[in-house]
Amino acid sequence: MNRLRIDLFTLLLLGAIVLASFLPVTGNAADGLALAGSVAVALLFFFHGAALSREQIVAGATHWRLHILITSLTFVFFPLAVLPINGLSGIIPQWMPADLGLGFLYLGVLPSAVSSSIAYTAMARGNVPAAICSAAASNVFGMMLTPFLLLLVVSTSGTGDFSVGQALKDIVIQLLLPFAVGHALRPWLGGYLARNEKLMAKYDQAVIWLIVYSAFSHSVESGLWQNLPIQAIVFAILLCLGLLALFMLMARFLVRRFGFSLEDETAVVFCGSKKSLASGLPMAKVLFSGHPGFGMIVLPIMCYNQIQVIVGAILARKYREKIEAAHRSVAAHAPENGGEDR
Repeated sequence: MNRLRIDLFTLLLLGAIVLASFLPVTGNAADGLALAGSVAVALLFFFHGAALSREQIVAGATHWRLHILITSLTFVFFPLAVLPINGLSGIIPQWMPADLGLGFLYLGVLPSAVSSSIAYTAMARGNVPAAICSAAASNVFGMMLTPFLLLLVVSTSGTGDFSVGQALKDIVIQLLLPFAVGHALRPWLGGYLARNEKLMAKYDQAVIWLIVYSAFSHSVESGLWQNLPIQAIVFAILLCLGLLALFMLMARFLVRRFGFSLEDETAVVFCGSKKSLASGLPMAKVLFSGHPGFGMIVLPIMCYNQIQVIVGAILARKYREKIEAAHRSVAAHAPENGGEDR
């Protein structure tokens, strides 16, 4: 059933792109849809603030070595890895247009995906509490880190205009302020949100669909498909595959190098390699509001998200088999090592 919901949402996102390609919203309707999207994003972060427990953030300190590793993969190594990709814009612009290169920079500075990171860690029988703490903390701090990291990588790469002052103002007003107000009201709203998690998940998906349709409508009207050749789309998909493979292998190597358990490895692999579509698209709407190349900018995170969902499901089953086999082995040897004790 989980896979069915993922597949359905993927189809809905693809449907939004197709609909925007043939029936883009224009004129006053586009302005109204953009305003509705801004309000919906503010409400989204208000609900997230009300739903997030303070204990989830504080508890992360108990396994600090694990969280430092995940945070380093998410906010240090990943941004460094996408810098050369953006540099391809000046070498092979027909394969890597400038806005698509900016999209890879944006992908690199995004926080980890919360729901899928936790879900796949749980499916693999891994360290779920660590995954919850790391993914939640990544998204909370990501709202503050992402704009600054984006400014840093854009400045380093020499990519075009990016109004950091306006972006930070919009982030505070549309994201951080609603999040803080929601968290302050958690004693009154937390119980209701906990009882209606499915409804909130549907609202998250509805906001993402609205953003995708509105963004691609604007981009189609600005000549997205005329400016984005098919080879660039294929190249972007291959790069997303390569980035995911690189960071899953890097996470696995570092975990084993530092002597973490197999359960910890699952949390690091899933949290350290994933990027959040749920946070990425709303923040992109704020950071790149009105940008004619918005569709190209969000294309990498949309491709990466669908690939990480498919690969994550396969890998979680493999980890589950390994962990269950390890537990059976320990149980089988327990009587021999423990004598009469059971």
